Amino acid sequence: MYRISELAVEVGLSRTALLYYEKQNLIEGRRLSNGYRVYSESDLQRIRLIRQLQAGGLTLKECKACLEAKVDRKLLQSRLHKLDDEIAQKQQSRQLLAAMLGEGNLKEWHENTNKIAPDAHLDWLMKQGFSEKEALRLKWLSKDMNEHEQYMAEFMTVFEALDRWAPGSESETLKALSLLPEQPKVILEIGCGKGLATTVLANNTTASITAVDNEQSALTRLSDRFEADGLASRLTTVCASMTTLPFSEASFDLLWAEGSAYIMGVTKALSQWKPLLDDGGILMLSDLVWLTDTPNEEAIEFWKHEYPDIQTVTTRIKQMEIAGYDVINNFTLSRQAWQNYYEPLKLRIEEVQPEMQGSQVLKEISKEVDIYSNYLGQFGYQMFILRKCR
Repeated sequence: MYRISELAVEVGLSRTALLYYEKQNLIEGRRLSNGYRVYSESDLQRIRLIRQLQAGGLTLKECKACLEAKVDRKLLQSRLHKLDDEIAQKQQSRQLLAAMLGEGNLKEWHENTNKIAPDAHLDWLMKQGFSEKEALRLKWLSKDMNEHEQYMAEFMTVFEALDRWAPGSESETLKALSLLPEQPKVILEIGCGKGLATTVLANNTTASITAVDNEQSALTRLSDRFEADGLASRLTTVCASMTTLPFSEASFDLLWAEGSAYIMGVTKALSQWKPLLDDGGILMLSDLVWLTDTPNEEAIEFWKHEYPDIQTVTTRIKQMEIAGYDVINNFTLSRQAWQNYYEPLKLRIEEVQPEMQGSQVLKEISKEVDIYSNYLGQFGYQMFILRKCR
C-alpha cells in the first residue's frame, strides 16, 4: 500500500494531481483508521499506464475511455492528425528561429511581414542595427537580413556601371514637364539618384532645384556635373530620407518623384509630401501599374513578390483623389523608356556573368528581364501630374 505522498514520488505527480485523478475515478484510494489515505499497487500501475497514454497526446478523459473500453481508432486518428499539425507548426517555428540566428533563409518571412506590416517591419529592421537606407534596400532588394551584405555587394557590382536604375527617358521627362499647368519656380526632386531627371529639369526650366537622395555619393556626382555645366547656383543637394524630408510646409510649387514613391509606399508619399507644396502646387509622380484587368498569372506572381502594392491606373487615381489631389494628366511610359533601362542591363548581365556564376542577384535580375520581355504592356510605368487641392 502507498500513502498519497509515497505514490506521488513513485509516479512523479503532485498530491493535488493525484487527488484530481481520484476525483475523476481514475484511481480509488481508501482511508485507514489512523486517517491516512492509501492506494494499492493497482492504482500505481493504472497511473503509469495513463501516463503512457498521455504521452500520445490523449487527455485524461480520453485515457479513461481507453482504459474502460476498446481503443477508439477514430479518436487516435484525430489525435494523430492534430499532433502532425503541431509538429509541422513547431518545425516552422524552429526554422524561423534558426534563420534569425543566421542558419537559414529569411526571404519569405521578410516578404510576408513587409506585406502585412510594412511600417512596423521597417522600424524592426532599424532596431536590428540597419540604417534606414539599408533597411529600405533590404525590404525591396535583398529581402533577407542574413544575406543582405553579400546581396548588396553583388547588386552594386551589376548596377554601379549603369546610368539608369529604372525605366525612363529624357523625352518623357520633358513630356511630363510640358503638361504642367504653369512653369515651376521652386522644385523639390525626391529620389534624384544620379540626376538624369534633374538635368532635364534644370535645362528646361529656370527654377531653383533641391535634389534629395539618401546616397551621398550620387549627390556629390550630381553637384560636380552641375558645377561643370554652370548650373550649380540653381542646385541644392540634400542627403536625407524621403520619409522624413527636412523642409518647411509650402516650400515648393513642384515636387518631382520619378520611380521613387514606391519605396515608402505611394499612399503614404501622397499624404506625407502634400504639406510641402504651396496652395495649388504640383506633384509629378510615376509608379508601376497594371495596364490591364487580366494580367498573365506569371506576371501577377512575379510582381506579388517584387511590388505587392502594384495597382491599376484607375485605383491609383482614386487614391490620389482621396488624398486631396486633382489629377491633371497621366500617361504611360513608352517601350523605348523600358529599353533604355533593360537593354544596357542585359548587356551588363552578360559582362559580369563569368565572375558571378550562381549569383542570386543575377538570377533575380534575369527573371525580371524575362517578365519585361514577355509581358510589358500588361504592366508599365505611369506618370501622374497632380495638383494639390486648394
